[in-house]
Amino acid sequence: MKTSRKSIESFLAGRKLAIAGVSRDPKKFGHTVYLDLKKKGFELYPVNPVADFIEGTPFFHSVSALPIDVKHLLLVTPKSKTLEVLKEAIAKGIDNIWIQQMSETREALDYLNDKQVSLVAKQCILMWTEPVSSIHKFHRNIKRFFGALPK
Repeated sequence: MKTSRKSIESFLAGRKLAIAGVSRDPKKFGHTVYLDLKKKGFELYPVNPVADFIEGTPFFHSVSALPIDVKHLLLVTPKSKTLEVLKEAIAKGIDNIWIQQMSETREALDYLNDKQVSLVAKQCILMWTEPVSSIHKFHRNIKRFFGALPK
């Protein structure tokens, strides 16, 4: 599956999304992405099996515990957990999935091949959500220069 600009725009149009792999540790990307997307007005549902709250918002301990109307899932999980979380998401009926770059595995992507989902993979969500920070804008421009942006 190749990520398209249309799949990125479709994912970001759903302003209500779950994030699997949110961390309470401010040094971890899962914490940074949660705060950034919250600041940008997304309605977020953080998922972490061992945490209870982040910034006053309760965690869901699994994807299967999410409200039924949450249909967008961002995975910022360790690679060892990605496939397990994807299987849970598919069973839950989640059909818009973004696997943050560095969280994807060949096994996880192969698993999704025959599933009816809109998928974004091998992309950093912070390069695509407005306003884009200077470092993420720089990364996006580098990808554009080398022709590596989704079309």
